[in-house]
Amino acid sequence: IMLIESFLDYLRYERNYSEKTVLAYGADIKQLQEFSEEEYGKFDPLEVKAELVREWIVALMDKGYTSTSVNRKLSSLRSFYKYLLRQGQMEADPLLKVTGPKNKKPLPVFVRESEMDRLLDETDFGEGFKGCRDRLVIEMFYATGMRLSELIGLDDRDVDFSASLLKVTGKRNKQRLIPFGDELRKSMLEYIDIRNEAVRERSEAFFIRENGERLYKNLVYNLVKRNLSKVVTLKKRSPHVLRHTFATMMLNNEAELGAVKELLGHESIATTEIYTH
Repeated sequence: IMLIESFLDYLRYERNYSEKTVLAYGADIKQLQEFSEEEYGKFDPLEVKAELVREWIVALMDKGYTSTSVNRKLSSLRSFYKYLLRQGQMEADPLLKVTGPKNKKPLPVFVRESEMDRLLDETDFGEGFKGCRDRLVIEMFYATGMRLSELIGLDDRDVDFSASLLKVTGKRNKQRLIPFGDELRKSMLEYIDIRNEAVRERSEAFFIRENGERLYKNLVYNLVKRNLSKVVTLKKRSPHVLRHTFATMMLNNEAELGAVKELLGHESIATTEIYTH
């Protein structure tokens, strides 16, 4: 158990993972521990064999876990054993010969350009501060491809009008710069005017509620869903769909894969390649 704790601390303090991610890793390893204790009455991470992990995978699939979530659990375990190997606790990696179930990769869902134009140009978002803000939230996702957490985390000081750059803070606190064009600039300046008029007392957040506080996930999620429903019948109508839409649009307009990877803040080009559908 000490080994697990020191691994989680390593993720926390050395790898800078968010608490949510660290807890997920911990839960995955604990799940293997419980399985091992049920089946064999004991669990020692240093004595885990590939057979045990394979039996565990089968048990998870039987319980109805998707291959995606099983593979995520496996990747938590792989990190744990890489860590133990580096610490000199293990001689060999028990997961070396383990392969996870095949993922059926769903193609990214995206909105067509004509539908986005209709949404931004012809849809009534309502008068005043809220309508202006809601429209800008959608335009921001569509024009920059940023993640939900990145949009919420945007502060006034992250918007540089003179250089036409947005500074966003992505996963593992990695920062990147996203350029913006004249249309988004116009919408942002208009929003700031209306916002500063309507909400006198406010936090440093760029996107705020009427009470001056930063937006929260569900609010943004619902406003995107509600407005996308006006132009599309897609099952998925989340902020992430707009991120996919941005990436698809970029590639349709001859952008380089490497450039799109940088803009989206992907760790590896393999993630970006999903968009070459």
